[in-house]
Amino acid sequence: MAGGSSHAKLLLTMVLLHALMDSAAAACSVNAIYSFGDSIADTGNLLREGPVGFFSSIGSYPYGQTYRKPTGRCSDGLLIIDYLAMALKLPLINPYLDSGADFSGGVNFAVAGATALDRTVLVQNAIVMTPGNMPLSSQLDWFKSHLNATCTSQEDCAKKLAGALFLVGEIGGNDYNYAFFQKRSIEAVKAYVPQVVQSITNVAKELIELGATQIMIPGNFPIGCSPSYLSLFSVAGSTDHDERGCLVSYNSFAAYHNEQLQAAIDGLRKANSDVSIVYADYYGAFLHLLDHASVLGFDEGSLLKACCGAGGVYNFDMDMMCGGLGASTCADPARHVSWDGIHLTQQAYRAMALALLMEGFAQPAESVLQIWSC
Repeated sequence: MAGGSSHAKLLLTMVLLHALMDSAAAACSVNAIYSFGDSIADTGNLLREGPVGFFSSIGSYPYGQTYRKPTGRCSDGLLIIDYLAMALKLPLINPYLDSGADFSGGVNFAVAGATALDRTVLVQNAIVMTPGNMPLSSQLDWFKSHLNATCTSQEDCAKKLAGALFLVGEIGGNDYNYAFFQKRSIEAVKAYVPQVVQSITNVAKELIELGATQIMIPGNFPIGCSPSYLSLFSVAGSTDHDERGCLVSYNSFAAYHNEQLQAAIDGLRKANSDVSIVYADYYGAFLHLLDHASVLGFDEGSLLKACCGAGGVYNFDMDMMCGGLGASTCADPARHVSWDGIHLTQQAYRAMALALLMEGFAQPAESVLQIWSC
């Protein structure tokens, strides 16, 4: 089990269950969420920019089918951020580019396809990315523009930020995806990890300087368990697969990123003892989901297969992506972990959110308890 004492985990579970059952539970200490990241958290920004490439079909069915309408989320329904917001009794966080939206519960600046590194850095390294890439620095600029447009004074701004939760990521996954999908070696891509981590750290520092007091920074997923990676990089007869069927080498790479990120977060905590900085262990929460799949209602025979795809061992084909010609959708997405081979289903994101809040996969547990104590 992940970090935090068993007592703290039990207490957190009791508090959350009490809050779910008792409509008169205490009000949450967090009154807004400001989110930065990529397709794991994007609730509609790329859709409004005009999705292309991998993401060209996110504005139409089968995307959004469980939610009963396409929203620009890269899933059949809701995302982790949606469940985190609901646990805080907040409305779903609207995308920044939805100009007519209600932003009283926060703003989502995440954009599908976004990178931690700026376009100039990626271009210098001959890494091709999606057109219109909105890197983390640009999302931060959006946030500053939002503050300038909505704060009546510096005091008003400080009060607003002090009562908010900042979700910085998941981000960085695309910096690696673009490189790996262009056949860069794991050792070559490892060279980008310090820059990616520094970019995430720099944004967190700037948010703290602006007045943020509660920040959650997620790590990367075990990408070696993704149908896209399994389809592209599995080699017949290789010993690279672990007991779950995932690629050991790519999971080790993701773990390396997460180790570097956690070290940077430790540094941030030491320099800002008055700020609550939570590490969200997406890697551990996802493996926990796989290991408890049957209990959580997932089909154990389809854990590494996309629900929406075009056949093959992992139901993933880069040339026939979900929503395109030749692709079809499984009968029951709630029984699948992977939605389109790259992103997860609503049910998997829900299970991960519960693992973060109730199973100790977000640390320190005391900070999680404090933020979600309602």
